[in-house]
Amino acid sequence: MASRVLLFALLALVLSQAIASDPSPLQDFCVADMNSPVFVNGLVCKNPNFTTPEDFFFKGLDQPGNTMNKLGFNANLVNAMALPGLNTLGISLARLDFAPYGLNPPHTHPRATEVFTVVEGTFYVGFVTSNPDNKLFSKVLNKGDVFVFPEGLIHFQFNVGKTSGFGISGLSSQNPGLITIANAVFKANPPISDDILAKAFQLDKKIPPPPSPFSPHTPLPSSLFSLDERGAGRSPPPAPLRPKKRVIEMASRVLLFALLALVLSQAIASDPSPLQDFCVADMNSPVFVNGLVCKNPNFTTPEDFFFKGLDQPGNTMNKLGFNANLVNAMALPGLNTLGISLARLDFAPYGLNPPHTHPRATEVFTVVEGTFYVGFVTSNPDNKLFSKVLNKGDVFVFPEGLIHFQFNVGKTSGFGISGLSSQNPGLITIANAVFKANPPISDDILAKAFQLDKKIVDWIQTQL
Repeated sequence: MASRVLLFALLALVLSQAIASDPSPLQDFCVADMNSPVFVNGLVCKNPNFTTPEDFFFKGLDQPGNTMNKLGFNANLVNAMALPGLNTLGISLARLDFAPYGLNPPHTHPRATEVFTVVEGTFYVGFVTSNPDNKLFSKVLNKGDVFVFPEGLIHFQFNVGKTSGFGISGLSSQNPGLITIANAVFKANPPISDDILAKAFQLDKKIPPPPSPFSPHTPLPSSLFSLDERGAGRSPPPAPLRPKKRVIEMASRVLLFALLALVLSQAIASDPSPLQDFCVADMNSPVFVNGLVCKNPNFTTPEDFFFKGLDQPGNTMNKLGFNANLVNAMALPGLNTLGISLARLDFAPYGLNPPHTHPRATEVFTVVEGTFYVGFVTSNPDNKLFSKVLNKGDVFVFPEGLIHFQFNVGKTSGFGISGLSSQNPGLITIANAVFKANPPISDDILAKAFQLDKKIVDWIQTQL
């Protein structure tokens, strides 16, 4: 069974096209030229006359990585930098190694969907949907099982076994990027202001978190092991899990759907391109599609392209002193398939739009009234903070999938307008997705990921 699962996974990788954010190849291959001084989106092509089989070859993914660290985890990523032949092909591969109770902590890939299969071990995995639901989809995986983590969503993998384990992940980009939530938020360089983090997580700036009681090889409390297959509780079943016929059949179906999705996917950023002048959303259709079903164009009116009220300030009487009024395809049906939306962001004095991401959109923000301190944090390993103070009329760009924030540093209310490069950009507020997922992410996982005492984790959860 394991060999069949791996075979299907390999077929999915081989047959997949350039999806997510990567550009489509315009020739058979474009081996990366690591010595070129030219900067492009991706990597410059090597002269094909000098290409050899070695450019398409990588050796060593059979070797386990070093997991002697606080998390008990190691990732060996084979992307276009490690395997030049992957350039423009829209895919990469990674081996993930885990010590007993090792954790790949809550993180996102801003440019890739991840498909993970277990080679050895038993893992508790999950991802959290965007606001407002912050719903946790979790599952216990055994050898040969496969799980998909959608692009841009916060997810994790946790080895719940007493022995080491590992898995293989396919990622739908030659450079998927990695944003470890704890590092990007609390270890940005230069640091995100304590005032911003304290307000975002509803913490006192002076609280010193106790050292984590965990080491990579410390068995976790039995309280963790109480979750059902839907993730409604907090952990996996106590007994080793063996694949049953029904589970095997389900895994095969999941693999088949994953394979079809990969084969049929086109090279797109997030939103599909329109195939006609417009496709006004039909809000009454019972059909589910990627986006929204088109309304009969014969019944389309000017009202379908009109929205009124963005001149009205939003209610900022809340803990954050912030309100967003998003005009997406659900609010303005004429936006369907057009790949853009608009939002008005209102701030009380010292109001904060806390650290968050848009999994499907780049955001361009302009200040209409007020003075704002804004910034975004790059992906691992740098976690570099790019920040700026904006005044009336200034514009700032937040790249797709990166954690960013806006903070009103003035003594008066202010507001701005944002354009977003998707009809449904999505919103993941980091504090809510991590500490207020539904059902909750296990305290043990959060304590290990953020190196906190579980009592501090519990306290944070009560504050949000």
